[in-house]
Amino acid sequence: AWVHGDPRKVIYPTDSYGQFCGQKDTLNENKTILFYFNILKCASPVVLINLQCPTTQLCVSKCPDRFATYIDVQASYRYKPDQWNYFRQFCKPGFNNPRKSVAQVLRDEDCPSMIIPSRPFLKRCFPDFSTKNGVLTVANQTTFKDGRGKTRNVTDLREAANGINNVLDARSVGMKIFEDYAISWYWILIGLFIAMIVSLLFLVLLRFMAGVLFWIFIFGVIGIIGYGIWHCYWEYDHLKGIPGSDLTVYDIGFQTDFRVYLQLRQTWLAFMIILCVVEVIIILMLIFLRNRIRIAIALLKEGSRAIGYIMSTLFYPVVTFVLIAICISYWAVTAVFLATSGEPVYKVMANQTLCKYANLTCDPETFNTTNVTKLCPGAQCTFAFYGGESLYHKYIFIFQLANAFVFLWLVNFAIALGQCTLAGAFASYYWASRKPADIPLWPLFSSFGRAIRYHTGSLAFGALILAIVQLIRVVLEYLDHKLKGTQNSFTRFLLCCLKCCFWCLEKFLKFINRNAYIMIAIYGKNFCTSAKEAFFLLMRNVVRVAVLDKVTDFLLFLGKILVAGGVGVLAFFFFTQRIPVFAQEAPTLNYYWVPLL
Repeated sequence: AWVHGDPRKVIYPTDSYGQFCGQKDTLNENKTILFYFNILKCASPVVLINLQCPTTQLCVSKCPDRFATYIDVQASYRYKPDQWNYFRQFCKPGFNNPRKSVAQVLRDEDCPSMIIPSRPFLKRCFPDFSTKNGVLTVANQTTFKDGRGKTRNVTDLREAANGINNVLDARSVGMKIFEDYAISWYWILIGLFIAMIVSLLFLVLLRFMAGVLFWIFIFGVIGIIGYGIWHCYWEYDHLKGIPGSDLTVYDIGFQTDFRVYLQLRQTWLAFMIILCVVEVIIILMLIFLRNRIRIAIALLKEGSRAIGYIMSTLFYPVVTFVLIAICISYWAVTAVFLATSGEPVYKVMANQTLCKYANLTCDPETFNTTNVTKLCPGAQCTFAFYGGESLYHKYIFIFQLANAFVFLWLVNFAIALGQCTLAGAFASYYWASRKPADIPLWPLFSSFGRAIRYHTGSLAFGALILAIVQLIRVVLEYLDHKLKGTQNSFTRFLLCCLKCCFWCLEKFLKFINRNAYIMIAIYGKNFCTSAKEAFFLLMRNVVRVAVLDKVTDFLLFLGKILVAGGVGVLAFFFFTQRIPVFAQEAPTLNYYWVPLL
């Protein structure tokens, strides 16, 4: 990837000569936008076959802002030199020969036959469409001269623009995602930094708010369900005596408009019974599990008290955050390099429809020495796309899988290291007879040193098992996506079962691994022994574990929703350019959900 890849291929548009538009330290440094000589050719069906618009494409500094044709400009260049100088910036670099015949200029595509008012979109010049009284216009005009003696309607331009959009859409979704990542990576890092600060604040508040948060939510849920029961009874009573309300669901059968069911008393009675059952179950659980819930909240508060003694643990998640950020960055950059490691492919572009060499691959360095230009006057060897047929290019997908596996293994190892380090630090707090006198001087640092020195192999082994299961899940999702629409019922059923089984297996392994790492941190035994002992310890206290896990998971879930939701909403408003202050800073993306995720 690092030898063959070039991320510039997704960051910058490429002109007909294989040069990048807007790349620093090149002739095109200030020419950031791609301009199509004859955009009308982009409406051709050939566009979708070859994924390339069959016209010369040039890097320009700005899009045209007026209608003009080469014939008119050439005819008046002697007494209107300003018009010629303006038009010439959209010709091939170095061309300045208005005395050359129009037929030869258009055959050799030295200049476009016409220019039209355009604006940049996805770094490409598109016609500046607008509607006036429901009619499509460009610069308030419904027709234009095409520079070849014809007057065309602007609807032809719309078809051509759609052709370019089809080319851009035909690129793989993955390529577009890599492009978005390459454009917005620093904004993603800023968003993650904000998320980290908010997460630390939530952890500090949890020490004082754990019990209050839980009981407020529980009584809130009971109150909401209670209101739901009252509302259902009110609707049930309100419909009494109304014609048709006493019909049953069976009488009216299946209706696509579900509001029909809300006119029946039976519907509200069913809702009321369901809510009553849920209310009773929650109240009974609170009554019978109240002591275990109190223990769970006490343990959360004790955990917060332990953080008070070992304040450095508040900042250890930053270490895990940095390690995972490095893993994500390494994976994403390598994936971009792999995805952009194709060689530039050039194809013959001929103005003549009967040219037998059209769309064949060519070499721009030797093209002028071949007889193609003689047999097909005006034919050019232009850049088409990035690809390749070598052994390396055939196995890029396998390399992407290997890169994904490395990513999963490293991320799981970083998480395992964090869990083991924190478990060791809190174990030194738990077994200290006199607190804080018996707590070691640097409990977190000592625990981190032990994890790295003695337990690296155990942590890597646990992470490996999890990474293998996760990779299998990735492959199953990929197969499901690829085979969609071509599967029979049995294949769909089999894939669904496999996906479900491996999802369950991953959840189980994560739970076992986390507890195994705690046992490793406390007793220093190997992974398999620790996993077995952790499993039997949990089974002996299964009810306590279930209640404790659900209460703590719920409070941490609230925190995750708060942080991810808050930063997600902020990012949504930023990337959709709805924050006026930063509207100019927000990059133009294919999918704004890429940085959001």
